[in-house]
Amino acid sequence: MQLEEAIRTRRTHKAFGPEPVDRGTLDELFELARWAPNHKLTNPWRFRVLGPQSLERLKAAAGDRIAAAKLNRAPTLVAVSATQSGDAVLDEEDVCATAAAAFTVLLAAHGRGLAGYWRTPAILREPAGRAAVAIPDGEHVLGLLHLGPPRQEPRTPERAPIADVVHYLD
Repeated sequence: MQLEEAIRTRRTHKAFGPEPVDRGTLDELFELARWAPNHKLTNPWRFRVLGPQSLERLKAAAGDRIAAAKLNRAPTLVAVSATQSGDAVLDEEDVCATAAAAFTVLLAAHGRGLAGYWRTPAILREPAGRAAVAIPDGEHVLGLLHLGPPRQEPRTPERAPIADVVHYLD
């Protein structure tokens, strides 16, 4: 798949087949994510692949049936966070770099025929949720990547016209 095609056709999926993404493929995705742009080369991204026990801990922390059910959507879940130094400017840059790395995972997964979904569940902003997936206090949580084989084709969403989002300044 060509890069432009991958960018234009990657979509959020919420319906996955049951097969988890194998570790070799996950390692390939994370290897590509390491090449996201990162000022000062701090490598702030952290990816935690949830196994059955950590997933059960996260569901228990979520408590709510609806929130817990959403955690069952995909066979592979990856918690994404960015290390933080305490320097406000560097921390902001590292969160942005980690977002680029997370998108790289989604785009590379799409290129391999996998579906992806980036969620920001409230439970990961709470101490119990962070503890369930071993995210320490010194890291900023960006969300949870849901990965797996697609079960259906998602619709193509509308996009704002380029004139609404791009401004050429003198």
